[in-house]
Amino acid sequence: MAFITFVNQCHIEHGAIDMLGDTLKQLGISRPLICTDKGLVKIGIVDTIRGRIPNDVAVTIYDGTPENPTETAVKDAVRLFRENDCDGIIALGGGSSMDLSKGAALLLTHDEPLVEYNAATGGAMKIGPTTPMIAIPTTSGTGSEVSRGAVIKTEDGRKLIFSSPNMIAKVSLCDPELTVGLPPLLTAATGMDAVTHLMEAVMSPVENPPAEAIGIDGLWRAVGQGHLLKATENGQDREARKQMMIAASEGALAFTKGLGAVHAMSHAAGRITELNLHHGTLNAVCLPACLRYNDEVLGDKRDRMKHAMGVPAGQTLDKAIEELNAKLGLPANLSEMGITEDMVPGMIEHALVDPTTPTNARPVDAAGFKALYADAMG
Repeated sequence: MAFITFVNQCHIEHGAIDMLGDTLKQLGISRPLICTDKGLVKIGIVDTIRGRIPNDVAVTIYDGTPENPTETAVKDAVRLFRENDCDGIIALGGGSSMDLSKGAALLLTHDEPLVEYNAATGGAMKIGPTTPMIAIPTTSGTGSEVSRGAVIKTEDGRKLIFSSPNMIAKVSLCDPELTVGLPPLLTAATGMDAVTHLMEAVMSPVENPPAEAIGIDGLWRAVGQGHLLKATENGQDREARKQMMIAASEGALAFTKGLGAVHAMSHAAGRITELNLHHGTLNAVCLPACLRYNDEVLGDKRDRMKHAMGVPAGQTLDKAIEELNAKLGLPANLSEMGITEDMVPGMIEHALVDPTTPTNARPVDAAGFKALYADAMG
């Protein structure tokens, strides 16, 4: 079993959820709120987790997490927590459930409004200790189980980042068994979220050699060893599922040195309510354009990423990602996802103030984002 203590206790192994009872006891949680979604209730994963919790532990379930977590949903979870006198949170699901859980943990211990804690306006400095949380991911992509941040759509229509070491889950139980059988497109999209985290972290100009090394290792596992493609093509491949869960966590550990324009573009597009686009898919589609934009400043990082990913000497990184996206069955461009030209100015405005923009490998301004979106539109 891999036991990692970089930022929290993170257990990555088949059967990790068997530790849940002891973990609740370790953290002194006797009345947990499970934050999840209706899909996981329907397919029985919530029942599976409930079965790992001792009978004398009172469990409350919030299953209203939307695909893109909202401030309204966060407040609903907070209300249920208080009504049932809960004393801790179990974040069960993909990045959406974990982000919602972090938002709830924040509002349970801090005054509203949520926007006061927006990372882009210095809100991180206002975040103190939050409600204790256990993270149990059911996808391999966001790395939220080991990250300090959450992305939440606020009531004013913005998609904002909230980030603090105080928002990191106390313990993460990463059980690849929970991802076995995940549909191919969701496996592909969440996996490309992880790949984007890894690549943007390596490309970031911030100096952090350990984080960069973790990013390279994650790219080797996900792409170089082919585990993302294997998990997508065969959902029952347990070794591929385990390796992708490792790569996803490594992505979040790596992006402590920053992300970049891919995420700024994705956050800007993800806030469009009528489209409700999947974050990982947006990352996959925007990544090739950003690789082309950043290429001139990558230096030896280009070669190290190509080596880790098994990219042939004569092929560029952007073309390698386009080829991988096609094999995974993901869209080729933003137009295929429903993005139209009239949406671009608003997305540029949002991307410019996104906190991931300053750590892009190459500086990007309004003209840069206009060119990037034009490229990604196809």
